[in-house]
Amino acid sequence: MAESEHSSQERTLEPSARRLEEARREGQVPRSRHLAHLLLLGGAALALLLLADPLLADLREMLVRGLAFDAATVRDPARMSARLGELVVHGLLAVAPVLLILLAAAFAAPLVVGGWLFAPQLATPRFDRLSPLQGFGRMLSLSALVELGKVLLVCVLLAAVGFGYISTHVEDFAALSQMNLAVGLAHFGSLAGVAFLLLVATLGAAAAIDVPFQIFKHRRDLRMTPEQAKREQKESEGDPHLKARIRSAQRDMARKRMMAAVPKADVVVTNPTHFAVALKYMEARHRAPLVVAKGADAVAEKIKELARESGVPQVEAPPLARALYKHVEIGGAIPATLYTAVAQVLAYVFQLQRFARGAGPRPTEPREIEVPKGMDPLEPRATA
Repeated sequence: MAESEHSSQERTLEPSARRLEEARREGQVPRSRHLAHLLLLGGAALALLLLADPLLADLREMLVRGLAFDAATVRDPARMSARLGELVVHGLLAVAPVLLILLAAAFAAPLVVGGWLFAPQLATPRFDRLSPLQGFGRMLSLSALVELGKVLLVCVLLAAVGFGYISTHVEDFAALSQMNLAVGLAHFGSLAGVAFLLLVATLGAAAAIDVPFQIFKHRRDLRMTPEQAKREQKESEGDPHLKARIRSAQRDMARKRMMAAVPKADVVVTNPTHFAVALKYMEARHRAPLVVAKGADAVAEKIKELARESGVPQVEAPPLARALYKHVEIGGAIPATLYTAVAQVLAYVFQLQRFARGAGPRPTEPREIEVPKGMDPLEPRATA
């Protein structure tokens, strides 16, 4: 039921970067056939424009050598084969620059729009595509009919441009029969060059329309439903329930480490009912005492219970306990503004330790420990 609801949702959201990248890995990138045809035909026109003179000279030389026979060649047919091989090599060398330009154009065509793509899975045989019914379905699909219509339209445009050019230059083509070979070839070359440029311009107009259309169609086909976008976000960010369990486990581990530090603390400052903060001071290591544990309500009761079991002294100083809980993180040093208040607590603790060793009188627990203004979160706000 849920799957049918998801499939019925409209794909109204633009594809995400992840979806575009996955489609690219699968070989789905925008491609324009008309751009490929434009680059191939334009490459051929460029090759003929740049290499027409040397190409004609090489072909003329090959024709002269092919029609020239000496007596030795006529008497020895084996030399005819060698002559044919030489002419073939000469012809290939003559047209090699043109072929290289066309090859470069063929490689550049897909790079212009979709960029370089290496997808080995496209070469894997897919036997599901051998079904005749599926093949006819793809041939008669809307996208296939649209592509066929575009190709037919371009063919009609090319035919119209070619017919228009030839019909307006009939006299020029007829005059070629009255010219000598050299002049006629030159004049025909100019006529053919203009025809090539017209065809290239026609394909250029078709490509200028087709390239944005292919990019738009590619992104439209990859649009996402709200459910797909939500699922992708969940996969990229992680399952919220799993993340909540991880955070809970992390909090439990941090709480266990914190509770393990309570028996090693020097003193626990209490509210006494709502807050408890355990302090540790190692003069050789730290410039100021550290907060090794803190908690409120149930956690505070647990800290005080561990302190009683471990013999860690507790001092009731509500403003100081609230200030430490509010302004100092676990593992952090107390701020300088609380040095005086904490020093009174530590002085009492150290005197208590001396009394326990029998080296001094029993100290009096400090009751009125003040903290600087603005440090106690329960301090009444000044009113205008």
